[in-house]
Amino acid sequence: MRKFVLFYNPVSGSAAFKGKLDMMVEAFQRRGALLIPYRTEAGGNEPFLGFLQAVQPDGVIAAGGDGTVHEAVNLIMKGGLDLPLGIIGSGTSNDFATYLGINEDLESYFDFIVTGRTRRCDLGLVGEEYFINVASAGMMTSIAHEVAPRLKNALGKNAYYLKGLGELAKFRSWNLKVTADGVEHEVEAFLFVIINSSTVGSMKHVADGVEVDDGLLDFLAVRKVGVPQLMAVGKDLIAGKPVSEKEAVLHLQAGTFTVAAEEPLESDLDGEVGPMLPLTVETIPQAIAIYC
Repeated sequence: MRKFVLFYNPVSGSAAFKGKLDMMVEAFQRRGALLIPYRTEAGGNEPFLGFLQAVQPDGVIAAGGDGTVHEAVNLIMKGGLDLPLGIIGSGTSNDFATYLGINEDLESYFDFIVTGRTRRCDLGLVGEEYFINVASAGMMTSIAHEVAPRLKNALGKNAYYLKGLGELAKFRSWNLKVTADGVEHEVEAFLFVIINSSTVGSMKHVADGVEVDDGLLDFLAVRKVGVPQLMAVGKDLIAGKPVSEKEAVLHLQAGTFTVAAEEPLESDLDGEVGPMLPLTVETIPQAIAIYC
C-alpha cells in the first residue's frame, strides 16, 4: 500500500481545510493508498523530518498557502530527502499551484499522486533558504508581511488590495544594482521579483518565456515611472497580460542574481519574511519532484 503524508496548515486561507480532511482520507483510501495527516505548528515544524523518517512515505502533500508550500520544500530539501511533493492550494495565495494547474480537478490530481506522475522543478536558493516561486523586495512586499492573519482569513486576497490602497501615498523607489550571470545593471525601481513561475501575487501571467524546469530564474523590476505608465502595468497584470516587454519593466533571465540596494530593504521568499538586501540568488536546476 502506497503511503502519503499530508502536511496541512489548519489556519491557512479561510481555515476551512480541516473540514476537507475526511474527504481526502476517503479519496486516497478509495485508491488503495494511505493518507497520514500531519498538522503544522506556527512556531516551526522541524519534528516533521523525524516523522517522515519514521513513516517512510512515498510522497508528501502540502495543503495550505504559498507559505506552507515554502516550509514543506525547505524541510524536504534541508533534510536531504528525495520525496515528491504534492500541493493542495488552500491559502490566501496559491501561486505555484495555480501556475501548474494543480487544483483544477482534485480527483484527477489524486490519481496523478497515487500513480506517481511527477515533474522535476527548479528551486531558488538564497543563503540556506529555498524558494519555489518568488523572491521579491520593494513596495508591495511589506504589505504581505503587515496584513494580519485574521484579516486574510476574513477577506482573502482583498485584504492585500485594501492594504495596498493605503500605501499608495507612500509609494517610493530604490536604486538597485543587479548582477545577472556576471553582467551588471542599474535600475531605480518601485519593486522587483525573481520568479520561477509566471504566476505571482495571484497575477497569472506576468512574463513570457518563464519555465519551472529550464535551470533559470527571471528578474523583473518595475522602474520608477509616472503614474500613467505605472497604471498601464497594473492594468495588464490584472488582465493576465505579460508585462516583461514593457518599457517600464526591466526583465533579465539568468542562473544566478545578486541584488543590492543603497538603502536598507527587506526581502520576501514565497510570501515569508526573507533576509535584508543584498541578496545572492542561485538556481538549483530540477531540484524537486512535484506531483502534477
